[in-house]
Amino acid sequence: MARPEAEEKGRAGSDRAPAGAGVEYLTGLGSHFSSEAIAGALPAGQNSPLVCPYGLYAEQISGTSFTSPRKLNQRSWLYRIKPSVTHEPFKPRVPAHEKLLSEFDQSNSSATPTQLRWRPLEIPDAPTDFVDGLLTMCGAGSSFLRHGFAVHMYTANKSMDNCAFCNADGDFLIVPQQGRLWITTECGKLLVSPGEAAVLPQGFRFSVDLPDGPSRGYVAEIFGTHFQLPDLGPIGANGLADPRHFLVPKAWFEEKSCPGYTIIQKFGGQLFTAKQDFSPFNVAAWHGNYVPYKYDLSKFCPYNTVLFDHSDPSINTVLTAPTDKPGVALLDFVIFPPRWLVAEHTFRPPYYHRNCMSEFMGLIHGGYEAKADGFLPGGASLHSCMTPHGPDTKSYEATIARGNDAGPHRITNTMAFMFESCLIPRVCHWALDSPSVDPDYYKCWIGLRSHFEGMKIEGHDIQNGRADV
Repeated sequence: MARPEAEEKGRAGSDRAPAGAGVEYLTGLGSHFSSEAIAGALPAGQNSPLVCPYGLYAEQISGTSFTSPRKLNQRSWLYRIKPSVTHEPFKPRVPAHEKLLSEFDQSNSSATPTQLRWRPLEIPDAPTDFVDGLLTMCGAGSSFLRHGFAVHMYTANKSMDNCAFCNADGDFLIVPQQGRLWITTECGKLLVSPGEAAVLPQGFRFSVDLPDGPSRGYVAEIFGTHFQLPDLGPIGANGLADPRHFLVPKAWFEEKSCPGYTIIQKFGGQLFTAKQDFSPFNVAAWHGNYVPYKYDLSKFCPYNTVLFDHSDPSINTVLTAPTDKPGVALLDFVIFPPRWLVAEHTFRPPYYHRNCMSEFMGLIHGGYEAKADGFLPGGASLHSCMTPHGPDTKSYEATIARGNDAGPHRITNTMAFMFESCLIPRVCHWALDSPSVDPDYYKCWIGLRSHFEGMKIEGHDIQNGRADV
């Protein structure tokens, strides 16, 4: 059984909304966990006995096919007061959520090689919970075909009331930028702060409360696979994100009548609703390796160049969702945390680049070293496949002015991140038409001037691309 992490304390049976107290966690990523909210609630020696302890129902949730190799197989057993099947038929939600997508084609999105940047989204005035506040920015592929991804942003100003959300399309990786999220899941509770990230695997039901009021942030969704730690290769056994720093909720349940409780299920990008008369968070015990979890980004151990040249951003990968092609990710979650820059005779900010991968960036707090102006906390940018990008004029000129004599420099007060994918994203029409779009983004590079000068070297006049004797 995994070791409890007493970083945030709480007790089973308390109200869902936090009142200054937190919650206990288990630690690890990819481990097999066991957790009981009531001692003895886990069956001994088998998964599905004829009669479970305390009269509970046994229910399995599978994150992979039954016949996946053991090292890849993910599933958990939940022991609950009533099974999740106990609900009325699903019906399409009315009104439909028109700006939440899991399929991308010409009818709802466009392909563009232009560099894009968005200012922070405004928190709405009307009451808006996490589900209604989701807005798809871009994506590729299809949830029906089990291959692809979507990038959403969210703004919310109210907690989810008497309802829970279930994503049948894929995993959610949630990155809050403003305001904590108090996420109740079938496995227990997660209190997720800005500077942390949470993964809610496909199929789990969850509800989001807002202990700090208005909240906004980013969501990456992947279809057909799950996040895992990247291989470390020549780095060795240690560094980057450590499995022990990932936190998994301990079992917590509520047993109460909830007339008219609504399950909202995302299926093929469309929302459906079903009614039931009890809380879905009625799991008194569970065990397995398919679980929600969170990670504190400040615990990331970055690696960097210690002599010359600039490391590729892949060195900062926290989690990856791999494809069948070695070294190619459906989606990487990469961060740019505080760190030292010490490379000699080296242009230290990220280099100018055209990438076969596509990069969606966000900023949690502080500034980003390659964008002196315009890239704001809560904002975002998109540089698609082979679209050139790099430091803006102000960042480049400031770096050159420091010259080769610049000593070690510590980057502080920042946390930026990137969702990077091998697929070419289509950008949703409303994202292109959003008032948050920065129409002047391209101007941050227009000021880059030529530093090249004609010269004479040993009688050769180099001018207009021609060397004459």
